[in-house]
Amino acid sequence: MPHMNPLPPESLPDDIQKQFEHYRETRGFTPNSIQTMARRPNIVRAFMALNKAVLYEGTVSEELKMLVSLIASQVSGCRYCQAHMANLSKIYNASQEKIEKVWEFESNDIFSDAERAALRLAYKGAIAPAEATQADFDEAAKYFDEGQIVEIVASVALFGYLNRWNDTMATEIEQLPAQVAQSTIGRSSGWEAGKHQG
Repeated sequence: MPHMNPLPPESLPDDIQKQFEHYRETRGFTPNSIQTMARRPNIVRAFMALNKAVLYEGTVSEELKMLVSLIASQVSGCRYCQAHMANLSKIYNASQEKIEKVWEFESNDIFSDAERAALRLAYKGAIAPAEATQADFDEAAKYFDEGQIVEIVASVALFGYLNRWNDTMATEIEQLPAQVAQSTIGRSSGWEAGKHQG
């Protein structure tokens, strides 16, 4: 059960309602996380701008950024974010197998060396305190330029915020990401909604 209920979109300023419409169009719903955050409009505006810049701009593929964010969320243990990133990985063309097997990135042949380097950096960067080493950055630099490495680390850092937000708030998970998580990471790593269940 959530510690705080999401606000109804119609109660929010017009510019935020318009941005929420974008989420409904691209995902099929507006995340409860930002509907809760909207109690402070400037926080939700800043978050949505950062989310857009990190995940949807730059030259690292959106598919890889979603998988990076999924690994970061699995490390942190936030089941709400795990479900959302499984769903977004699917939306941005990650295969069912890659989503299911993302935790096996080091050993599974479906992942390229470049994907392994990015996912390893995400895994080690999401551990608290972070365990990423110069060797991890050197390996990533074989496949990504410095700007792209910034995008990868920014994805991890963005989910540092979201993982803490949603795990602390016990944000209620929406039906669609819960279904996707159950059919992907639920099969491979036992995902359950836990305290995020409605």
